[in-house]
Amino acid sequence: MSTTEVWAPPNDLGFFRNLVTVMAVVEIAGFVLQLAMRRSSFGAPLVVHFHAVVFMGWVAIVVAQAWLASGGALRLHRTLGGLALVWVLALLVLGPLVTLAAVRAGRTPFFFQPQHFVVANPATLLGAVGLFAAAVVLRRSRDWHMRLQVGSFTMLMGPGLGRILPLPFLKPYAFEVAAGAAVIFPLIGLARDWRLRGRPHPAWFWTIGVLAASLIGARVLAASPAGDAIYAAAAAGAPAAPADGRAFPKPPF
Repeated sequence: MSTTEVWAPPNDLGFFRNLVTVMAVVEIAGFVLQLAMRRSSFGAPLVVHFHAVVFMGWVAIVVAQAWLASGGALRLHRTLGGLALVWVLALLVLGPLVTLAAVRAGRTPFFFQPQHFVVANPATLLGAVGLFAAAVVLRRSRDWHMRLQVGSFTMLMGPGLGRILPLPFLKPYAFEVAAGAAVIFPLIGLARDWRLRGRPHPAWFWTIGVLAASLIGARVLAASPAGDAIYAAAAAGAPAAPADGRAFPKPPF
């Protein structure tokens, strides 16, 4: 049996459409929950609002792409894919920018170490962009393309899941728990492949590997002298400069 026959999609498009939709609902639910509990508001700095528009816009693009593909609207799917290539550049700018702004202002969540936060956030974003780039390169191999897109979205699930999970009780590894919990979604895809094809697609292992590498690599880097230097440069001249980057901020209550 050829590789093409093994991965011929038995309603794969419908499955990935539904999986991505569930992921988007979970991601958005985390932010809605915080608003409902009055733990966040619209009174944030302007850069945070720009960040929210760009990242929620990305969620909308990913979901729209899945629905367009499953509905057979491939021409529109490709057109929107061109917009995604531009939009991802905004992710690369606004993601680190809002992280830097939070650290410099001393607004790092109290269950994250500022020094780790300023390293780990860009690390997971780079992982997401890397998997997205691989999906674009392999867009003609639909089996790889769909799974790598799910993998890219997985890397961005931490902020939404972190607003649902009890992170204050999960120190010092709250970041790893929030971002790592998203592995449930590629594992669902892996299990489905195993059931339908007798073996998982290798794209799932790439996703899990990139997620693990970004979390472990960020933790090691943040705890090193290089991490000290990164935090010092990030906080230089800001209110957070005198603070110990490896110490957890005080809770707001």
